[in-house]
Amino acid sequence: MSSATLLSMQEYLATCYRPDREFLDGALCERNLGELEHSLLQSAVSAWFWMRQKEWNILPLVAQRVQVAPTRFRVPDVTVLGSDQLREPIVTTPPLILIEVLSKDDTLRSMRERGDDYLNFGVQHIWILDPGTRRAYICNRTGFQEPESGILTVPGTPIRLVLNELFKQIEPAS
Repeated sequence: MSSATLLSMQEYLATCYRPDREFLDGALCERNLGELEHSLLQSAVSAWFWMRQKEWNILPLVAQRVQVAPTRFRVPDVTVLGSDQLREPIVTTPPLILIEVLSKDDTLRSMRERGDDYLNFGVQHIWILDPGTRRAYICNRTGFQEPESGILTVPGTPIRLVLNELFKQIEPAS
């Protein structure tokens, strides 16, 4: 589970953490990460989007700070910016897609809180990937739904994440 330390937002923004940490209303929070399947899936997702960035007019970023509210900073596993999105040191406008890769210590409560932060910020496409079960979920106001087609998409764009192709990439390490 994550631990929290209280500090000022200015101190958070002026400090480099390895790995980066989230800042939630004065609490410095560790992220659940660091295991092989999490890292492999995060890398595979980033590579999927990176290979298609010119075609889809996007920029995928790994572990990018996103200011979801005045005193809340999240660090999603993968952030996908649209080509028209301002490039800034900390993302302050809703990205096109935010993707979280579940770690074994993540809870439904923590994912719901994270999803609510993203939704309240205005993110339209929030995807949660589970390397353990090889399943994916779309996060929205009503909860988490699995894509019926096995493909995560951004309607009105060519953007698509084909789950069976993605999960095949991490099979050898399991």
